[in-house]
Amino acid sequence: MDIAKIWADTGLLNRGIVIFLILMSITSLTVAIWKWLQFRRMAAATKQFAPAFSAALESENIPEALALADQYPKSHVARVLGESLREVAPLLSDPRAAGAAIVSCERSVEREQILLANELKSGLGLLATIGSTAPFVGLLGTTLGIVNSFMGMSEKGGGLEAVSGGIAEALIATAIGLVAAIPAVWLYNYFTAKLDTLFSELAYAGREMIDWMMTRQARREVGGATYGD
Repeated sequence: MDIAKIWADTGLLNRGIVIFLILMSITSLTVAIWKWLQFRRMAAATKQFAPAFSAALESENIPEALALADQYPKSHVARVLGESLREVAPLLSDPRAAGAAIVSCERSVEREQILLANELKSGLGLLATIGSTAPFVGLLGTTLGIVNSFMGMSEKGGGLEAVSGGIAEALIATAIGLVAAIPAVWLYNYFTAKLDTLFSELAYAGREMIDWMMTRQARREVGGATYGD
């Protein structure tokens, strides 16, 4: 297959469609690389942050826990738990506000998860759009190419052999559209699954921090009752 000859015989409109499809493919790959690097940095930061943060909470060292959250800004867990802990930290020092602190922490975790979800989903809509529209853009180029081929046959005469080359060239647009769409769909599904995993980790981490707060309050109540007795 002589690519140079096919390109030379392609009409201007079909050339524009092919160039547009190539740009769509480049865009989807760029978004995929960006999201992959983002998720990789998040996983690496969380792996370092989580055990140190848990140790700080177990020792009830709230300033150290907040400092760790600031130290790992790339971690999705650090972002959610750090902001939530920073919000409820003033309430933790007051035993009478323990119940309010737990409720406030739950709401804060949910709020931060929503904000983070909107941020992490950026770019995935573009992958979905490319995956769903690229085949139709390619089909448009093929349709226009076939129309031009049959118009040429009606003007110059000849049988199907006269337009078979033009039809073959027109089908190239559909092929390029599929080449752009298939990786985009695969990548969209892959990153959607990664997001589900990340939010499962967030839900688990948020529940662990709330459980720590409830256990901490229970210990204080038991200690206070014992002291009172």
